[in-house]
Amino acid sequence: MDNLDAARLQMAFTLIFHIVFACVGMVMPFFMIVAHKKWLNTKDPVYLKLTKSWQKGVAIFFVVGAVSGTALSFELGLLWPEFMKHAGPIIGMPFSLEGAAFFVEAIALGFYLYGWDKIPEKFHWFTGVIVGVSGVASGILVVSANGWMNAPSGFDYINGEFVNIDPVQALLNPAWFTQALHMTLAAFTATGFAVAGIHAYQIYKRRHLDLHKKAFKIAITFGAVAAILQPISGDLSAKDIAERQPVKLAAMEAHYETKKGAPLLIGGIVNEETREVTHKIEIPKALSFLAFGDFDAEVKGLNDFPEDVHPNVPIVHYAFQIMVGIGTLLLLVGLLFFISLIKKSWWEKRKFWLLFALLGPFGFIALEAGWIVTEVGRQPWIIHNIMRTKDAVTPMPGMIYSFYMYMGLYGILTIAVTWLMMRQIKSLNHPYLK
Repeated sequence: MDNLDAARLQMAFTLIFHIVFACVGMVMPFFMIVAHKKWLNTKDPVYLKLTKSWQKGVAIFFVVGAVSGTALSFELGLLWPEFMKHAGPIIGMPFSLEGAAFFVEAIALGFYLYGWDKIPEKFHWFTGVIVGVSGVASGILVVSANGWMNAPSGFDYINGEFVNIDPVQALLNPAWFTQALHMTLAAFTATGFAVAGIHAYQIYKRRHLDLHKKAFKIAITFGAVAAILQPISGDLSAKDIAERQPVKLAAMEAHYETKKGAPLLIGGIVNEETREVTHKIEIPKALSFLAFGDFDAEVKGLNDFPEDVHPNVPIVHYAFQIMVGIGTLLLLVGLLFFISLIKKSWWEKRKFWLLFALLGPFGFIALEAGWIVTEVGRQPWIIHNIMRTKDAVTPMPGMIYSFYMYMGLYGILTIAVTWLMMRQIKSLNHPYLK
């Protein structure tokens, strides 16, 4: 394995792990403060127990997210020094602001964790709100930096040099809003369904029904609302990609031939040799409409672009299909949840809880697939149309050993988090709670 492959694998591996820790740490504070608010309003001890249990989960994922995120930030300099040499002065602002948001989150979390019975109740609750808001802000700022890689702005590129740098324009690059919106909704969908799935399984097993039903309702409400809103952000993202990254759009749909009134493909097996897609379902003219708002618009195919700027089409296409397929499924199940609030008899059926328990991990599968579309779809560029990934990689030999080391580190973090969260779930089922 050469340095480029090892570096790309390491970055992919660490991103795949960190994004789970980061999303849970970003979203769970909102579950916590809703439960806390219900405790303040009702003084129901179940809500208090739920709040204190969820705050431990928030603390765990905050710490693990900090560790995995710090390691990831070092990788940028370790693996991609040429990228950081030029990009650092341009996108330093979102990273520095993200650091500030992280410190605000840490301070607020300290107040929240240790403020019980020590500070006024309303102020104590408000510190939890700050934890949630600053966590979301951190996520948006990091996504802004990634958006810049897809839509570089805030500089002039003259004779291989980055000049006339404007950090604010780079921060507010053309891709930041659509990516941040899509990513934030994805985080709420994935975490909402995951947490709801854990509690649904406990209900399915008939354990402390009152507590777990309250927890389920809070988590799934966030997840279902986000899942229902997600197609709107997906449509905005598709139109943005069609304008700025037509090669990525073509790869997402495995669209080889330029066509007016291009069809949207559902499923399909990509044959790179013949440049065909078999076993697919076509929706006539739908791709043209989704990309440009016009059923007869022309959508450029991969054959119109040089091969050396094509991403890995099968990976991008399959990941896109997984993301959209699961997103559609979660949207439908989210609607099912809201219907169940009217048809309350469904809550007495074990199949209802089994469905949500089984769907628990699906949001994160879709989220990971979406990041694969974003990152692999941009290849071969690390800065779109400016710098190729192969030109940014470190010349230092032996990066394969760094890859193995990071695999070990993130493996240990995963085992630790899994063990800690299993303890937390068991604590909710302590026999003293009737």
